[in-house]
Amino acid sequence: MSDTITWGMMLRKLPSIAKAIPRVVKGMKVANVKDPTQPCGLGWSFEQATLRNPDGPALLHGDVSLTYAQVNQWANRIAHHLIEQGIVKGDVVAVFIENRPELLVTILAVAKVGAISALLNTSQTRDTLVHSVNLVNPAAIVVGEELLAVFQAVRDQVSIDATRTWFVADQDTWSHPGIAPHGFVNLMTASVDADSENPASSQQVFFDDPCFYIYTSGTTGLPKAGVFKHGRWMRSSASFGMIALDMRPEDVVYCTLPLYHATGLCVCWGSAISGASGFAIRRKFSASQFWSDVHKYQATTIGYVGELCRYLVDQPPSADDGKHGVRKMIGNGLRPGAWNEFKTRFAVDHICELYAASDGNIGFTNILNFDNTVGFSLMSWELAAYDHDSGAPTRAANGFMRKVGKGEQGLLLAKIDDKAPLDGYTDPQKTEKVVLHDVFEKGDRYFNTGDLLRNIGFGHAQFVDRLGDTYRWKGENVSTTEVENILLQYPHISEAVAYGVEIRNTNGRAGMAAITPAESLATLDFSELLAFVRQQLPAYAVPLFLRVKVKMETTGTFKYQKTRLKDEAFDPGRTGDDPIYAWLPGTDTYVQVTEQVLSDIQGGKHRY
Repeated sequence: MSDTITWGMMLRKLPSIAKAIPRVVKGMKVANVKDPTQPCGLGWSFEQATLRNPDGPALLHGDVSLTYAQVNQWANRIAHHLIEQGIVKGDVVAVFIENRPELLVTILAVAKVGAISALLNTSQTRDTLVHSVNLVNPAAIVVGEELLAVFQAVRDQVSIDATRTWFVADQDTWSHPGIAPHGFVNLMTASVDADSENPASSQQVFFDDPCFYIYTSGTTGLPKAGVFKHGRWMRSSASFGMIALDMRPEDVVYCTLPLYHATGLCVCWGSAISGASGFAIRRKFSASQFWSDVHKYQATTIGYVGELCRYLVDQPPSADDGKHGVRKMIGNGLRPGAWNEFKTRFAVDHICELYAASDGNIGFTNILNFDNTVGFSLMSWELAAYDHDSGAPTRAANGFMRKVGKGEQGLLLAKIDDKAPLDGYTDPQKTEKVVLHDVFEKGDRYFNTGDLLRNIGFGHAQFVDRLGDTYRWKGENVSTTEVENILLQYPHISEAVAYGVEIRNTNGRAGMAAITPAESLATLDFSELLAFVRQQLPAYAVPLFLRVKVKMETTGTFKYQKTRLKDEAFDPGRTGDDPIYAWLPGTDTYVQVTEQVLSDIQGGKHRY
């Protein structure tokens, strides 16, 4: 394996390891809060950063630039208003706002109260949104004007008191709070005269208190709410901000990732707060505007997912590609094929690739700046042999699981102990499903990540793939069950199996579904079917390929043969009599895949 780390490679890193030791020791101390009476978490961290850098930029968005002192006072006013309205520690406040300063200030205010932000995915609509809200039984909701119509469509299906249904105008509300529509309370107007001092409640938040609910794809097709505690916030922000990136007040992190996900919110914003650094955000990622934003905000650090890097590489080359202040980047999903090209073309010194799951108990970080690795973890982990069809770990004759060797890929299992507790989900039964018992010895417990990694030596790992009933596309986890359920609602489809397939030179897996028509192929109107699916699913979850099957093959236990379907993918030369259809970018129907269409897709003519 060319990516295997050797003794020689390690020895060359010794000077940088020696230099990093003091901050690693300090970072580990901050990260591992053990005293149950020690205040900590998001609100506390932000207050510490404000003391350290009160007049430095904290939040940058468009032409808005707010200092740490300004953001802290703004969040304090909102926190005091929430307390006046009866929001107490442990209450859930659903937050439904796109990437902008108001989202982060609201989350910060909720954290200072000791309440829990339920971070609703802004792509969700209809039944999925109703499920996500009702799953956590919120005492209140804060809705951004940009998502008002989406919320209004489901408002009568979620029971939240009108006096606690807060509205945030879609503008710079620091300067102009705007006007709320009938039936909503304008959060910024209502809190404008509240106390701007730190609330006493932010000193009453401890490591075991929940900070957010972050939604992950459920195997039933509907999202699960993962619990993210304040102790984990401390581990995340210190591990990435102090240990991995060495963030300082003069740094600025530029993040275009959605802030309802842990990479954007906890890794990128957490790193910025850890260093009392600036945090520049954009509503949605733009490849053409990315580097001009980097210059505008004088960013030194960028947050990424693999897809984002590919879009940047696909932009026409420019003589200015390497002329910027970015020296480090943090994120996940940058595959080996694109790693060196990105690093060279854009002159980024350190790619701090990481691996973490918002619902898990383990994180890997590429602290030593090797190529093509998620780095190492300070937690205990093993890679176990697994069954290729079911994705489940296998047990040997003695009842225990088998560890795979160096260079082999295996299922990542993370040990659950005091150092790495599993916060789990809001539903204890769902948590129990991902916990394995008696794994390598009697009495041990491990979290099953459902991900395949490869051990490349010296404690370093390389991400390989995601198993199970989700796949990743456009930086989002897609639940195959959710896609199947939507397809089955279409009257002319009787069976549907969804899965992820690889398109050459793209990150993640694109959505594909094998479908059986209720009557015949002739009854399917592909334009109508695509319009139906696009209305029901977020854009990233709409299947790009369809395989029409007269009859669906199943295993002896009536499970669909997904492994074979994934393997044959959308190649008409391998799918026998089953016709394949593709939704090509910029069109509004599915067209049949011929050898020429396949060649165009794999050759990059169609940019997915």
